[in-house]
Amino acid sequence: MARAPSRMMAGEARQRYEESEEDRITRTSGNFADFEKTMPSVANRFSFSLKDNLTSYLGSRNPLYSFVDPEKDAVWLFDNTAYQNRLGRWKAEFVACYFVKNSGKDLGEVVAWISDKIGLAQDEQAEATIAKRVQPLLDQILPAHAVKIDLQGVEVKLGPSGRDGISTDELAIPGHGYKDGEIVTSKAIEADATPVNTTFATPKGWAVISDIDDTIKKTLTSSPVGILKTTFAEEPEPIKGMPELYKHIVQKLDNPPFWYLSASPYNLYPFLRQFRETYYPPGTMILRDASWMNLAGFLTNLTQGTQAYKVDRMEKVHEWFPKRKFICIGDSTQSDPEAYGEMYRKDHKWIGAIFIRKVTGVEGMDEEKKNAPKRFEDAFKDVPKDIWYVFQDPSELYQKVDSLVSS
Repeated sequence: MARAPSRMMAGEARQRYEESEEDRITRTSGNFADFEKTMPSVANRFSFSLKDNLTSYLGSRNPLYSFVDPEKDAVWLFDNTAYQNRLGRWKAEFVACYFVKNSGKDLGEVVAWISDKIGLAQDEQAEATIAKRVQPLLDQILPAHAVKIDLQGVEVKLGPSGRDGISTDELAIPGHGYKDGEIVTSKAIEADATPVNTTFATPKGWAVISDIDDTIKKTLTSSPVGILKTTFAEEPEPIKGMPELYKHIVQKLDNPPFWYLSASPYNLYPFLRQFRETYYPPGTMILRDASWMNLAGFLTNLTQGTQAYKVDRMEKVHEWFPKRKFICIGDSTQSDPEAYGEMYRKDHKWIGAIFIRKVTGVEGMDEEKKNAPKRFEDAFKDVPKDIWYVFQDPSELYQKVDSLVSS
């Protein structure tokens, strides 16, 4: 398999993924294009200082970067998974996202717009929830900045961030003797930042790549209004039976590492991370990096170019863990079947099982096309029938997971 061309997140703003047929079905059925035309502008996200603006083009090679100010800036450190190189040394990719705190303009206007679109009656508590969740989509991103972390007793620098306000550093992890499944936490130094949990995974064994929206979390991806409501206003709701299924996978397959691969924008990381911590096993969350000047870009992220994006990210995981055997879990609302089928054809030894949740009863979803048997047959062309399975109730998968133990 060819080496993946990009880092896990940084740089996608410059990489455009082609809209697939499944994307077109989703966007046409949900009338996304017309809805997006009405969405507010968030151009303030790109109001850089002159120095940051000019030097940001240098990316990680920028010699004129600044360290973050804990009073003014916020940093999100993404959880990651450590792998062993050919010499047995542990390495991991550290992704950091940089923002100017509470810098988003017109927050009240955006909250009012979302409240109106989802039919929310005047409710101060509900509006406060919307404001908290939408703020990261409005705040200015922060290029040309770096942060220091304490990595197992060693002070290391992450960054500087590029023009997209993201830094990506592949670092060796000090120490040795780490065990498969062990988790260590690293914290930032002199910065307002989330901690980063690093999970250690040896080269062989089972592993899981899981979609998030409408696979393990109710999102109503086929409906613009549904996405706004479930993302910004409602308490996040797990898909019935999926938390229990994932616990079963952990028990039966010896605590495999998890990657949560979603087309949701990285701005939702704290929200989605808390949801994952509440209901699902620890793991690396891979979210989408895309620069956009209006709130419509949030919906575009979720609904365009999802197949190519997911294949690109899976190729990166494959680069780190070529000998692991993966279970890929997704749903029928978007391009998960096509992405997983394409990845299987690239390396049939890498994927040991594909499970697709058949989503029904969602407003705006063209179920006749999305759940058509021919759609799945085409998506899984040349994929053996015993590898892929379309389910509605997670209980259908327990026996299938059990059968993987000896394979």
